[in-house]
Amino acid sequence: MTRHTLLDDLNLQQREAVIHTKGPLLILAGAGSGKTRVITYKFAYLMDVVNVPPTSIIAMTFTNKAANEMRERVEKLVGKSHKGLWLGTFHAISNRILRREVERLGFKRDFVIYDEDDSCSLIRSILKEFGVHEALYKGIASKIASLKASLIGPQEFLESGSGFDFDEKFTKVYVRYQDELKRNNALDFDDLIIHTVRIFEKYPDVLKRYHKEFSHIMVDEFQDTNIAQYRLSKLLTGEQKNVCVVGDDDQSIYRFRGADVRNIIAFEKDFPELKLIKLEQNYRSTQTILDAASGVIAQNPWRKPKKLWTERNGGEKVYHCFTDDENEEARHIAKSIRELYLKGQYSYGDFAILYRTNFQSRVLEEAMRLHGIPYRVIGGVSFYQRKEIKDIISYLKVINNPHDSVSLKRIVNCPPRGIGDATIAKLENEAKKGSRGIFETMRRIAGGSASSTLKNKIADFVKTIEELMLMARREITMPQLIQLVLEKTGYIKGVEEERLENLMELINSSEGKDLQGLIDTASLFSNLDELHAGNFVSLMTLHTVKGLEFPVVFISGVEDGLLPHFHAIKNEDELHEERRLFYVGMTRAKDILILSWAKKRRLYNSLQEREPSRFLNEIPSECYHHIKRQPGATAITSRVLAPAADFLDSSPFAVGVRVRHPKWGTGVVRESYGESNDIKVMVNFPSVGIKRLSLRFANLEKL
Repeated sequence: MTRHTLLDDLNLQQREAVIHTKGPLLILAGAGSGKTRVITYKFAYLMDVVNVPPTSIIAMTFTNKAANEMRERVEKLVGKSHKGLWLGTFHAISNRILRREVERLGFKRDFVIYDEDDSCSLIRSILKEFGVHEALYKGIASKIASLKASLIGPQEFLESGSGFDFDEKFTKVYVRYQDELKRNNALDFDDLIIHTVRIFEKYPDVLKRYHKEFSHIMVDEFQDTNIAQYRLSKLLTGEQKNVCVVGDDDQSIYRFRGADVRNIIAFEKDFPELKLIKLEQNYRSTQTILDAASGVIAQNPWRKPKKLWTERNGGEKVYHCFTDDENEEARHIAKSIRELYLKGQYSYGDFAILYRTNFQSRVLEEAMRLHGIPYRVIGGVSFYQRKEIKDIISYLKVINNPHDSVSLKRIVNCPPRGIGDATIAKLENEAKKGSRGIFETMRRIAGGSASSTLKNKIADFVKTIEELMLMARREITMPQLIQLVLEKTGYIKGVEEERLENLMELINSSEGKDLQGLIDTASLFSNLDELHAGNFVSLMTLHTVKGLEFPVVFISGVEDGLLPHFHAIKNEDELHEERRLFYVGMTRAKDILILSWAKKRRLYNSLQEREPSRFLNEIPSECYHHIKRQPGATAITSRVLAPAADFLDSSPFAVGVRVRHPKWGTGVVRESYGESNDIKVMVNFPSVGIKRLSLRFANLEKL
């Protein structure tokens, strides 16, 4: 591909960012301004025009979904696939480096990665041992993650005294947690980055080798990096300082995960010679939506000013609707969706309902079901977190790394083998006495000469695991190994059909992977990677919607105490983050944005009076319609929306049925509604579009 054709698809600012290949570059990319396009084109430009070896470019982002999309786009641009590209999430890139270098820190290369659930299980067992209330495990896990995001390990925490809210009991748990991880040859998510940083800082020769390997560094979603991720990015940057970071301080919404929007300022200080490019042309929303969102975010101080503009001038005003309670609000949203759908302009997959907290979804789901609207709650349990999948992955982890006590304890009595909590406690005590792992202790007991109840219980389990370990070393495929695990452990017996289908999907998805590769895929997978399109309304939190877009967006519960959240109202920095969260939600909308709040809402088992969000007053008045939703009335009306219609499940012309009209030919029924003696249908005819017809007079023929 020639330079001209590569750059021809880009606007002036995007092109300038792509061709800047020498020295540090900060790209401030406004919402919907094509930042992913810039990164992928820059990657392709370096490879195809500047002739940089593909494996000399490293690009880091936050989700596997984004990384895979970038990889596909790059390969499409250059016209061929490349193996070994360093293009992935921060955690995946760090994992790849540690598989080479982790032995310097006393771990083995076959270390296992603990996800959040694994880490919490380990913390709970430590709390139980220390006699500390187990219910505290989530708070402790969160605090450990927060400290690691700031590069504060147990030693730094011990040395800090009271500098980091020092607590003696917590310190003991933190120290023990890290010791147990090492004993299990395991790393948690945050360790992947902190250990990579430690190696680079402790072994300059290793870092120098990577500087030779990588000539260009790119970081996506830079505003969401934490201290550890920024340090990693900075360390990887060699003497040439060919580092490009892309982000938007207005979209920094993960402060609770340790993200620090100040990293943008730090980058400017660390690289004073940088070039700054702003991407301000929006390719997503109408100008009205952009003006409304810009009016809100402009109230945040210390931000980098940007003026977003689009060629989509005008557009529907933002709807601001309030109802008497949350049930009326949910019904209003459901009816509005049906009305827009019945107009034929949008499919159900074009709609998203956003909210601040997960509990808000319940009443919205009820309204969707009541009105026969297909929907899906996004951001729930991911594929690899489903019980049956997690069980089998835990078996594979133990086969690969028998030191992994967390995975071992999960599977030792799954399916039931009579090895309950009391037996596990005995095994743990024996393991501590001999300073050995649990599986090694089980091996010794199973191989001993003395007969005992404990020996009889565990002998078969040990034999099964050892046989599977032997099989894994032979040249068999991953699907074959998983099938062996299911059969030899007895797990396959009595599995429900739905769970069996998931296990079959695991087998299919493992094709072409090796054992370590599959385990890493499962460990590094997040529920955000599972988002995909379909003909259903998407319900999700505002934090989950980052990076997505929809023609029609509803934001529910735009009330003080929800948005902004009551925890943030008295904290200036958190209030600014809540405003950014609202801004992110607003800028997901392409055509229509509808904001709603309720005068009364049931919170914490009591009906509470609500006030509209202070953010609503920041929307320029010329950008929105203000609507009071009356109980029993139809949904909001405008030149876009049609009157509401009653849904009739018993229509003889079901949705999806093909019909023939004497004048307009063949079409497909899109909707059925009305009274039983006067059923009406919405039919999509390719020749003329959507038509609303009465079955009494339309003379339709069912095909």
